[in-house]
Amino acid sequence: MGIAVLTMKASVIEMFLVLLVTGIHSNKEMTKKIKRPKNTVPQINCDIKAGKIINPEFIVKCPPGCQDPKYHVYGTGVYASYSSVCSAAVHSGVLDNSGGDILVRKVAGQSGYRGSYSNGVQSLSLPRWRESFIVSESKPPKGVTYPSALTYSSSKNPAAKAGETTKAYENPSVPGASAQPVTMMQALAAEAMHTALPKPTPFVAAATSSPRPQPGGHRSQERGFVPKEELSTQSLEPVSRGDPNCKVDLSFLIDGSSSIGKRRFRIQKQFLTDVAEALDIGPAGPLMGVVQYGDNPATHFNLKTHMNSRDLKTAIEKINQRGGLSNVGRAISFVTKNFFSKASGNRGGAPNVVVVMVDGWPTDKVEETSRLARESGINVFFVTIEGAVENEEQYVMEPNFANKAVCRTNGFYSFSVQSWFGLHKTVQPLVKRVCDTDRLACSKTCLNSADIGFVIDGSSSVGTGNFRTVLQFVANISKEFEISDTDTRIGAVQYTYEQRLEFGFDKYNTKPDVINAIKRVGYWSGGTSTGAAIQYALEQLFKKSKPNKRKLMILITDGRSYDDVRIPAMAAHHKGVITYAIGVAWAAQDELEIIATYPARDHSFFVDEFDNLYKSVPRIIQNICTEFNSQPRN
Repeated sequence: MGIAVLTMKASVIEMFLVLLVTGIHSNKEMTKKIKRPKNTVPQINCDIKAGKIINPEFIVKCPPGCQDPKYHVYGTGVYASYSSVCSAAVHSGVLDNSGGDILVRKVAGQSGYRGSYSNGVQSLSLPRWRESFIVSESKPPKGVTYPSALTYSSSKNPAAKAGETTKAYENPSVPGASAQPVTMMQALAAEAMHTALPKPTPFVAAATSSPRPQPGGHRSQERGFVPKEELSTQSLEPVSRGDPNCKVDLSFLIDGSSSIGKRRFRIQKQFLTDVAEALDIGPAGPLMGVVQYGDNPATHFNLKTHMNSRDLKTAIEKINQRGGLSNVGRAISFVTKNFFSKASGNRGGAPNVVVVMVDGWPTDKVEETSRLARESGINVFFVTIEGAVENEEQYVMEPNFANKAVCRTNGFYSFSVQSWFGLHKTVQPLVKRVCDTDRLACSKTCLNSADIGFVIDGSSSVGTGNFRTVLQFVANISKEFEISDTDTRIGAVQYTYEQRLEFGFDKYNTKPDVINAIKRVGYWSGGTSTGAAIQYALEQLFKKSKPNKRKLMILITDGRSYDDVRIPAMAAHHKGVITYAIGVAWAAQDELEIIATYPARDHSFFVDEFDNLYKSVPRIIQNICTEFNSQPRN
């Protein structure tokens, strides 16, 4: 009996061992057959911002279509974390609009982010942001692995719509909801997230216009606090102050004539929208308004109506075509008189620019009104689309109208576009030129906006040699100015007992011609009647000065006047003529101070010898410009 029991136990043990060995072998075979899952790359949508993702470094897959301007990007190369991850990748050139995998690495926040246009994406400028990121190709170093699931800063997983495997950390389960397993790595990440996130923001009634309904199953609001994701997204949106490298006051004159048609008018509006996006509108950068012309012009909005590109684009979309003729000249005159005023938002220190859009050719003349615009300090650009071909030129009222209108005929201010469907190619070249403020030659400056009349003492005490020195002094001052028929103009009067107009403001329009005319002035010789000379200059020279020009009189004398200077000097001051009095040798300094505009210390100069006249040129120019710059530029 005992032997039988022992034999049975041995058989059971043997069977157990056989089964155990067989099971181990089977498990090994199954293990061999089961493939390890590959490390998947999480996919995100175009609108996901880097700041929403907790991970400091990660690889993601971007979908196609992230070049769309509705996905905002802030910065160049290094991007603010408020930027769309995928749109920043397109801007940087790592991806194109077809999407793909990218490597994202978080870096420290920057004190400022510069906007730029690159690879079809216009990034915006931003003063500062708390966190940044950079984008590169998804080629991780050997031995480095990246998470197949991202951790987000909100309990709502923004990637869920795309059906990704990405998981967000979840708070303890709500009663009635099924519990989700939490891995060790997710718990650690969640703890780090909990530490890094700011405390809940106190609820302010004015922050939202009305309470938002709670989604089903969503955790109710704690008393006195509102979840971060439920704050108005508009209040979180960083509004650009504008590109400070492009501080211009810009008016677009758009063609609303009947001949343009509805389809081309829509193309024109899209062009304006693209320009507004590329300019980065803001109070510290460019400001833009729109005037539409047909029979008569009308302002849609001025410089201070819209202070960012987003609002401006929305306003452009709402513009309706007016119809009528193509009266461009009338529209330019309207802009010159009405648009660039302080009430309309003109900032004074920013260059004034008008871009005129013309379909074909104008139905009125533009030369004279454009000249007045240039003289008022407005930089006139022309964009002509589908201009007259050879057999149509007979219908053009004013041949070569664009060159007669623009600020300069050097090709910088005019664009000729063969077809409306190619207009979009002009966006970047136009923006680049408009923002190149150093080349906006028609902006008013101290050197290009005056009528300068020299009143030269030719009395016997001066002498032939010294008179030549005086003429060289006059030429040296004139050389400092930009001289043309629309910029600074020069005139000259010589006096003794009598007076003579050597040349008027409208006689010479180039700097070389003016310098040669000064050198040709002949010495007269005689007495010294300075008071009569001032009166003569007011009547014969400055009476023909243009209304929008600053009037500067520069008088040079070497002695006391034989007549009274008080009344003529007072008349000059009352007529708005700024007078500089330059005395040499025996000139009476008290008389110089009477002649000079107040304060005399800035407008009267004295040198003891003719040979020292040249030393006062820099200070005279400096004082002219200092006085000009203390006033509004346009």
